[in-house]
Amino acid sequence: MVNIPATATAAQKRKKYEFMRNLPVYADSLIADLTYPMAWGNSKVKNFVKWKRMARQKVFDCMLMPPPPPADGYKAKVISEERRDGYTARKIEISLSRYYTVPAYVLIPDGKGPFPAVNLLHDHGAHLFIGKEKMIRPLACEDPDVKIDAEEWAVGYEGQFFGDYLARNGYVVLSTDAPMWGERGQKEGARRDRYDMIAGNMMMYGIDLSAWMTYDDIAATDYLASMPEVDSGRIGCTGWSMGAYRAWMLSALSDHISAGAAVCWMVTTDEQMSFKYDRTENGGFANCIPGLRCWLDYPHVASIACPKPMLFINGSQDKLFPVAGVKKAFRIMHDTWASQGAGDKLDTQLWDMPHSCGKKSQQHVLDFFNKHLR
Repeated sequence: MVNIPATATAAQKRKKYEFMRNLPVYADSLIADLTYPMAWGNSKVKNFVKWKRMARQKVFDCMLMPPPPPADGYKAKVISEERRDGYTARKIEISLSRYYTVPAYVLIPDGKGPFPAVNLLHDHGAHLFIGKEKMIRPLACEDPDVKIDAEEWAVGYEGQFFGDYLARNGYVVLSTDAPMWGERGQKEGARRDRYDMIAGNMMMYGIDLSAWMTYDDIAATDYLASMPEVDSGRIGCTGWSMGAYRAWMLSALSDHISAGAAVCWMVTTDEQMSFKYDRTENGGFANCIPGLRCWLDYPHVASIACPKPMLFINGSQDKLFPVAGVKKAFRIMHDTWASQGAGDKLDTQLWDMPHSCGKKSQQHVLDFFNKHLR
């Protein structure tokens, strides 16, 4: 029998240590050594088209093993359907991989298509019980607790379901559950404290959970482009918070995306991962691609989307993303778009708001899509 000291149940501290505030004490030295050799402007490759191809491949290399595609293509099964004011709502399951099917909602406007479309990407929020239901009002087939939870979550969007808003304005809207959210969660129940453990276990299979979220977003966009109701040349993507991260990643990595909008997720690593700010949350497995920081920073990856039209909105009162890091990231991206004569295609804005996506933000995203996808 092993004797466990009584003090082991409390925090035990040593005089010498190597980590504090969830960071290594040498964090500043690590940041100083990040030179981003693959970034546009740093890379020895000066042809932009060639650089984009090489930079995108580097991102994919760092994303580790992709999910194996389904043998028979991205087939979808309709689970439920209902009429709404100006559009039809469906719950479907899409075979995005040989391993699994992905629950999703799709909204199709009334009238004659094909329509422009949006892949609408849900947030993190440390709330895993619902996913797609954060973006689109749940269908009648869902359990009452899902409907109640979604209505409560919509308060953070000022009571407006972003997807339903876009559908009423003439867009086909698709929203899927990301791995670990909604109907892709845990049998034992949605627990945020298990997310990192599961992500670590997935690493043991050679799989990066965050990367599989992005791989699924790419595959879901491929499915969206194949829908007869959709004009495959007019597809956008958007989201708030983690959904914004997903949006610019998807814009950079999918040729089916013509325009992307990201609300409240852009920053540079030197500001996000430093000791400058009184923070306990710096990032996590939901946006962790192994080894990528050795080559490209966040705005460098987003710049792979150039010269597509892109909209970035961040909040000056957003405690998750230091304003200095947001401004640096915006400058990096503007330099890239300008270098390709596409400066007018990049719109970056810093609003006096916290980490949020209310009706004003949703209206601005709609206006942006109306400009570039209509």
